[in-house]
Amino acid sequence: MDANSLQADYRMWLRFQRQEQLGREHRAAVQKLAETGAMASRVTEAYRSMADRAAKEGASYRTLFQRQRDEGDNLACEGWLFVRRVLAEGGTTRIRATLFETFTLEDGEIQPSAESPKKITLDIYDELLVSKSMKLGSRADRQDDARDTRFITFLDSVRGDLRQYL
Repeated sequence: MDANSLQADYRMWLRFQRQEQLGREHRAAVQKLAETGAMASRVTEAYRSMADRAAKEGASYRTLFQRQRDEGDNLACEGWLFVRRVLAEGGTTRIRATLFETFTLEDGEIQPSAESPKKITLDIYDELLVSKSMKLGSRADRQDDARDTRFITFLDSVRGDLRQYL
């Protein structure tokens, strides 16, 4: 096996390692959110705080989400979310944001650029969680692309250098 082939295999192995780590992190965050019983109203307030800080400081927040692939399996993806607006109308809450994807299995690590931001709309709603008992939880799914679901955005992971690409 030549050195180039070996390095390509190693980079691919690293990409799969990162994919597995993000998958574990996303599952743990979804489980923790379910255990806290955070309702959509509470999650909406967190997004309002993110929108306020984005307007004042240019803050973007780390987000993990699931993307359904053509083969039908769901894989975790990573990105940074710049929250522009929170719209609550008639019992529906929508988040207008800009997503900078930073990792997908297909592309590996993605560096932010002027071409990378995607304007997205998220719907936040309550869901009934049934496992050993029934409880209410919340969920944020992408409204404009049904393949992207279960957005988990972290308030403690913030960066302010992405505003230049908007």
